[in-house]
Amino acid sequence: MREKMSTQRLALLGMMTALVFAGNYARIVLPVPVGGVPSFTLANILCVLSGLLLGPVGGLASGLGSALYDLTNPLWAAECWITFLTKGAMGLVAGAAAFAGRRSWEAKPAAYGRCLMAAAAGCLAYYVLYYLKDFFYNGMLLGGLQPQAAAVTLLALIPTSLFNGGVAILVAPPLAIAIQNALRRCGLRLGAA
Repeated sequence: MREKMSTQRLALLGMMTALVFAGNYARIVLPVPVGGVPSFTLANILCVLSGLLLGPVGGLASGLGSALYDLTNPLWAAECWITFLTKGAMGLVAGAAAFAGRRSWEAKPAAYGRCLMAAAAGCLAYYVLYYLKDFFYNGMLLGGLQPQAAAVTLLALIPTSLFNGGVAILVAPPLAIAIQNALRRCGLRLGAA
């Protein structure tokens, strides 16, 4: 049976899309000698949070918000479709893991441990796709590098990836639980209509 999306949930989806978009502007670009353009950004926290709050449909907010940001920067505009898929996977996997076996958050927010594992799964999915993209697309296809050279360029991305992922895994779960508790106290639900 297909689940209808409530007006509240649709509004939260739009709000999370806007927050992910804005979160990308809070960025510190780190200079590296080779490879891509690694940076610390708040968007990863918000991508995971959208999945934890909305379930798998949160992947739409994380992918769309990040892809729209890419369209505002000529450096990343050509890859906005890849960003939509990879960042979307982060929210989708986090949401699927958080909502596994549950219809909604109506009864009570998920336990911290469940949110933590869902956040870790979302980040892992994103970074696997991100590294595959950087290896094949940026390294071999666009860069014309041999596989060994393309693999070496990935090493420069590891520190910022670990930091971004770690911060998202630590910050998003308590935020999700706090927001869920606040919504419940106000009589608002994120579940099915």
